[in-house]
Amino acid sequence: MGEISTGVEYLSAGANRHTAVADWGQDGLVAFGADSNIALWRPHDSQPRGVTALLSGHKETVKTVKFISRSECEGDGSVVRCVQTLQEHTAAINCIVTLPERGRGRLASSIFATGAADASVRIWAFDGKEARVLQTIQLRPKFFPLAIALSGLDGDGDALVLAVAGTKDVIQIFVAETMSASPDFQLQATLTGHEGWIRSLDFAWETRDGDDGNSDLLLASASQDKYIRLWRLHQGKELPAAVANGADPSLGAYLPGKSPSNKAHRLNAAGKDFTLTFEALLLGHDDWIYSAKWYAGLDTGKLQLLSASADNTLAIWEADPASGIWVTSVRLGEISREKGATTATGSTGGFWTGLWSPDGASVTCLGRTGSWRVWDYSEEEDQWTPRTGISGHTRAVTSIAWAKNGSYLLSTSSDQTTRLHGSWKQNGTWHEMARPQIHGYDLNCIDSLGGSQFVSGADEKLMRVFDEPKAVAKLLARLCGISDSDRAIDAMPDAANMPVLGLSNKAIEAVDDDVEIGAPANPEMDREALDPGMMVRKSALEMDHPPFEDSLSRHTLWPEAEKLYGHGYEISCLAVSHAGDLVASACKASSVNHAVIRLFETRKWTEVKPPLAAHSLTATRLRFSPDDRHLLSVGRDRQWAVFERQRGGGGAGTGEGGDEGGSAHEALPGYQLLQANPKGHARMILDAAWVPSTDSSLAFATAGRDKAVKIWRREETGFTCTTTITETHPATAVDFLPRPDKDGRFILAVGTEAGRISLYFLDGTTLAVSSSLALSPEFCLPKPVLQLAWRPGTDTSELAVAGDDSSLRIYRLVSSKANES
Repeated sequence: MGEISTGVEYLSAGANRHTAVADWGQDGLVAFGADSNIALWRPHDSQPRGVTALLSGHKETVKTVKFISRSECEGDGSVVRCVQTLQEHTAAINCIVTLPERGRGRLASSIFATGAADASVRIWAFDGKEARVLQTIQLRPKFFPLAIALSGLDGDGDALVLAVAGTKDVIQIFVAETMSASPDFQLQATLTGHEGWIRSLDFAWETRDGDDGNSDLLLASASQDKYIRLWRLHQGKELPAAVANGADPSLGAYLPGKSPSNKAHRLNAAGKDFTLTFEALLLGHDDWIYSAKWYAGLDTGKLQLLSASADNTLAIWEADPASGIWVTSVRLGEISREKGATTATGSTGGFWTGLWSPDGASVTCLGRTGSWRVWDYSEEEDQWTPRTGISGHTRAVTSIAWAKNGSYLLSTSSDQTTRLHGSWKQNGTWHEMARPQIHGYDLNCIDSLGGSQFVSGADEKLMRVFDEPKAVAKLLARLCGISDSDRAIDAMPDAANMPVLGLSNKAIEAVDDDVEIGAPANPEMDREALDPGMMVRKSALEMDHPPFEDSLSRHTLWPEAEKLYGHGYEISCLAVSHAGDLVASACKASSVNHAVIRLFETRKWTEVKPPLAAHSLTATRLRFSPDDRHLLSVGRDRQWAVFERQRGGGGAGTGEGGDEGGSAHEALPGYQLLQANPKGHARMILDAAWVPSTDSSLAFATAGRDKAVKIWRREETGFTCTTTITETHPATAVDFLPRPDKDGRFILAVGTEAGRISLYFLDGTTLAVSSSLALSPEFCLPKPVLQLAWRPGTDTSELAVAGDDSSLRIYRLVSSKANES
C-alpha cells in the first residue's frame, strides 16, 4: 500500500465569548479560544486562509489566551507544542497578563499573572522551559477577578504594579519590588468610581516629548456601567500638573453617577514615591464595555485606546492635543438604526473584545456569533476599511452534508445556525459563503436536496425546506464558480428575511439602493413584520470577496419553502434520497409509536404512508443506498433495519388515496421492512454507511457504542456480519469514500468518541480489512467526532469532519501512488 499523506484543506471554529479569549502576537499571529481548542489565525496572510491550526490540550472551554515574548521561548515558532501544563487554581481561570519587556528590570525570568474564579491571583515566573508559582494573592474582600493588568512602575524597572478588578466595582492596586528574584505584591490602593463589574484593565506609558525617562503610566478600566475611566500613576510625591492646578476639563461638568473623585493615592516601592490619581471619564458607549486596549505609536508614542462594547461598536479614543480631553476619533461596527429588532440576526449582543495589530494599522473584534471582523487603516484615504475576517460555529457541529455534486458543504450546529462553506476560486481557500438558516432551536440534522435546496431538522417537531435565493446563487457563481443549480437563477426569489417574531424565513424582493427602509410600526402586533435591518438591497452581495459578517448574518438567508409535519417529538435524523425524490426522517422516541420513520415525497411535499416501523427507541441515522432501492436505519435500541423499495412505486403507499387512480400510486414510492437485527450491537448504534458497491451485492457498516464497527453483507439468508473492526473508544461516525480506490478497495473512515479518526481499506471482494491508517494526533479532535462525510463528485479524496468541539474540518488525503502518477 502506498503511503497516504493528510493535509488541512479548511478549518472553521468560532471564538468563545470571553473578553480575554484572544491575543494578537508581535509576529502577526492571532490566537483565540475556540471551545476547548486554541485556534491560530494570521489576518494579514497574502492568502486569507482563515484558521491555520487548532491546538488541543484543554479539557474545558478556553477563556483566556496570552502570548509570552518570543525571547523566552525556544524555537522559531513554526511548530507549536505544549511546553507545560499548570494546575494550581481550583476554579476556572478568567484572565492572564504578561509583564512587558520594559518593566522587567533585573528579573531574569518572564513574569505573568493569572486570575481565577477561586477569588485568587497567582504570580508566575517562566524561564523559557517551565513556570513556577511565585505568589498567591487571596482577594479581600472576596470577588472573582475578570481583568488584571501588570506593568513596570518606573522607568528603571525597580518596581512592578498589578491592577486587579472583577465582580466588584473597585480596582485593587498591588505593588512589588524587583530587587529579589521573587517579587512580593502588596495591596497599596483601592480605586473607586465605577458602578458595575469591571471587565478590562490595561496599562500604557505616556511618553512626553523629549522626556522619555520621566513618563507617566496610564491605566484604563472598562466597566459594565458603560464608562471607561483613566488613571494616572506619576513618580514623585507631588501631584501631576493638571491635577495640582485643578485643570481637569471634566471638573464641574455634569456627569452621570457618582462625581469623579480627585483623591490622590500614595504608593511606595523600592524607596520611591508614586501618586495615583483619576485622569478622565470616557463617555460614548450605550451598553456594557467589555474591553479597552492601549496602543502606543511606534514612532510618535501617541496613545490610542480601543474599546469594544455590547452596543455593537468599536471606538478609538485619543487625547485632543489642545485641550487634553479624550474624544472618539473613530467609531467602527454597526450603526444603531440598522441593528434590527431581533437578536437572532447579526451580531446583536455586542463585541466581546477588540485587538490592535502589532503595527497599529489594523483592529479586529469578536462578535456574538463567534466571528472576527477586521478593519485596516488606509493612510491615503485616511479611513478604516473592512477586510475578510473569519467565522465558525460556536457550539457542537451536529450534522454536515455535501451538495449532491460536492460543490459546497452545509453544516448545522447547536448554535442554531446553518452555514454554507465553499472554495474561493481566486486562491482556492475555503470560507463561509452564506448563512442560510438562523434559527431559534438547536439544529440536529441536514441534507442536500439537489443544488438549490436543502432540508434541516431541529429540536422541534417539523422539518424545514429551504430554497436558494437569487443573491446567493449569483454570489456562489461569481466567487466559487458554482453555476449548476437545478433551477434558473431568474426563477429564484431575490432574497430572504426573518420576521421579527417568527422562525420562518420569508422570501422578499431586493430593494433599490436609494430606497429608504422604515421600521415596522408595531412589531409586537404584526408577527409578519420584517426586520428592517435584514432588508436586502440589490447591491448587497455584489462583491468580489467572501462576505463579511454583516452580509452573512443579514443578506444570505435562504427563504423557507415548505414545512414537513408528522413527528411527535424533536427531529433526530433525516436523509434525502440520491434522486432527490424522498426525504426520510425520525424523531426522538421512547416507544414504538414514536420511533417510526416517516417518508415525504418532494413533488408535492406529502407524506408517504404508512410510516416505517422497526425501532423502539430513537433512530440515530438514516441512509439511502447508492441506488435508492434500500433504506438503512440504526438506533439507540441497538438494532439496525433495512427497508426495500417496492417495485411499481406503490408498496406501502397503496393503502392511501385509492380513489385517485394509478398515477397517484406511481407517484408514491413505498418501502417495506426487508430485515431487522435487534441485536446488531451490544450497545446503541450511532452511525451507519452503505458500501459503494457497483455489483448487485449489498453491504453496509454500522458503528456502535460497544467500540465496534461491523460490516454487514447480504447473503442468501439475509444480511450477516462479515467483518468486525474493534476500536479503543466508542465509534460515533462512519462513512465510505463514494468510489473504490485504484486497487479496487473500499475506504472507510471511522471517528470515535475520543476524537480519533482512522481509515480502513476493505478488500473489494471479501470486505475484510486489508490495511488501516490512523490519522496523526494533530488531525484528531479533543471531543467526539459527530459526523464524517466524504466529498462526492470529485476525483480528490476530501473528508469533512464535524466535531463536538464546535470545529468543522476538511482534510485532503493523497496517496503516494497518486503523487507519483
